[in-house]
Amino acid sequence: MTSEQKQLVKDTVPVLKEHGVLLTSHFYARMFQYNPELKNIFNMGNQQNSKQQTALAMAVLMYAEHIEDPSVLLPMVDGIGQKHTSLDIRPEHYDIVGRHLIASIKEVLGIAASVELLDAWTVAYNQLASLMSGREKELYKKHNEQKGGWSGWRPFVVKQKVVESTEITSFYLYPADGGSVESHLPGQYISLRLFLPELQLLQPRQYSISCKSNSEYYRISVKKEVGSKHPDGMISNRLHNHITEGSIVELSAPAGTFILNESTLAHKVFIRGVLDRRRFCR
Repeated sequence: MTSEQKQLVKDTVPVLKEHGVLLTSHFYARMFQYNPELKNIFNMGNQQNSKQQTALAMAVLMYAEHIEDPSVLLPMVDGIGQKHTSLDIRPEHYDIVGRHLIASIKEVLGIAASVELLDAWTVAYNQLASLMSGREKELYKKHNEQKGGWSGWRPFVVKQKVVESTEITSFYLYPADGGSVESHLPGQYISLRLFLPELQLLQPRQYSISCKSNSEYYRISVKKEVGSKHPDGMISNRLHNHITEGSIVELSAPAGTFILNESTLAHKVFIRGVLDRRRFCR
């Protein structure tokens, strides 16, 4: 990028701080209108509660603020890359996103979106996409090279469904091809994908792996969202109500950077907080 283009991107920071979510909301609506197939990749529950719009707005803002030295964002890039590989995001998806993002900037800013500004953001986005897809290529390669590893979606059989409590049920997931599974680190998650008849869409969700690493299976322990019809709870409730032993689900390889530090002998303490809503609803 030229110094002039970097300055143009930095000059949009105040607008992004004030209207970033407006921009990203317009972007998602536009993208799903022209590329509805991407609804099978994105969590539509997080579309309804605006989590994705807010997260993207914050990521775009941070990138604009650090356009002089994007390397500052490498930890964020790694975290996003882990999530993207768990959803099977590929370079062609970046092309679609870039096209709709630049168009959205033009449509939201109107006459303020000069040709120079749009060119600057096009170069900036392509730079970011190259950084992201490069990191994700490394992650896919690492998965494929591991024993039992894979990239993309792989069918698994629910061999055991164990009721742990009135809310929690554990699912023991074995590869449908009879092969082994990639090892995982404590704290990592897997993405699980199911078809939701209510939405007529495939929908992915992330669940922490709740078993010790082994070469045969993964276990997830899922809370049932009682009474929830919101897409956030649809996958969890479908697992509880409709997925039985012998059912097939699709999984991506283990992902996530929030992991247990096993290099230290220091004791680990886990604290869980429970909010008593009655205290706040009087």
